[in-house]
Amino acid sequence: MYIDPNTGGVLFQALAAAFVAVSGVLMVFSGRIRQAIAKMRRSARKDKDEDQE
Repeated sequence: MYIDPNTGGVLFQALAAAFVAVSGVLMVFSGRIRQAIAKMRRSARKDKDEDQE
């Protein structure tokens, strides 16, 4: 079976585009992601405090 030598370049370009897309989405929604994580941490801390009482 013959694989074209340029296939690696095409794969690299596809992976680079996917990485840029994921990075862009994370940057756009970073504030919301941070808020959601903080909310989960607060609720976990609140549950832990209630268990100790």
